[in-house]
Amino acid sequence: MRRGLARWVEGRTIASVEVLHARAVRRHIAGAADLAARLRGQTFGTAARRGKYLWLPLREDAGQRGLEGEAVVLHLGMSGQLLVQPATRDDEKHVRVRITFADGGRELRFVDQRTFGGMALETLDADGVPESVAHIAFDPFDDRFDVSDFARRLRARRTGLKRALLDQTLVSGIGNIYADEALWGARLHYARATEGITAAEADRVIEHARAVMAAALAQGGTSFDSLYVNVNGESGWFERSLEVYGRAGEPCRRCGSLVRRESFMNRSSYFCPICQRHPRHPRW
Repeated sequence: MRRGLARWVEGRTIASVEVLHARAVRRHIAGAADLAARLRGQTFGTAARRGKYLWLPLREDAGQRGLEGEAVVLHLGMSGQLLVQPATRDDEKHVRVRITFADGGRELRFVDQRTFGGMALETLDADGVPESVAHIAFDPFDDRFDVSDFARRLRARRTGLKRALLDQTLVSGIGNIYADEALWGARLHYARATEGITAAEADRVIEHARAVMAAALAQGGTSFDSLYVNVNGESGWFERSLEVYGRAGEPCRRCGSLVRRESFMNRSSYFCPICQRHPRHPRW
């Protein structure tokens, strides 16, 4: 989505903002009318992201009063979508916010079936990060991500390995699917106690997380239903390349043992019982 926004939205000047559901802008305390008024005439800069947050900085163009140092911050929740659509195309059923542009081209629509996501105008800190995002850790692709520091903080968590990987204050961007895939690649069980993880094992997990997410990005992500699409409404195809997730009862492609599924944090964990040995002292 960030890549799509960079292509279709960067450098475009906002003509209007139409809020069709107040809950979609609940994080903007001043309300929908204030958000629409403040954004009108502003120009989007380069899209950025961290974890599940996306933000579009506002930049000052010649002859315009720009709101530099601020950004439209978006969180997609469980079902949020950002779609770039021709203005002539019929609205999706759950359009919550519509942004049109001065050039008369494609508009940006925030679509959210459950309305768990939302947008707001926020101040950026000295590093260009919105206030609401500052607590989110760097992701493994960030140049500032420090594997040694990650390993040290991981061992201090004293919890299960997968639970730690899903903690966005420790490392961001690794969700349930990619955690299972990275752990399979690293040959580590999801219930391994973090205090016993070596520096080499921590490095191996991050290496495989980077690899699997890079491969997924190249294929547009993992789409199990119509909610997970890019800004053009296209689904990702990476589910065809998954090694363990969603493959319970099928043979492990590495050793041939049957992949298992176990309940985990109201979700599921998939693993190979041979490649990923169950720990003697698991932490869930």
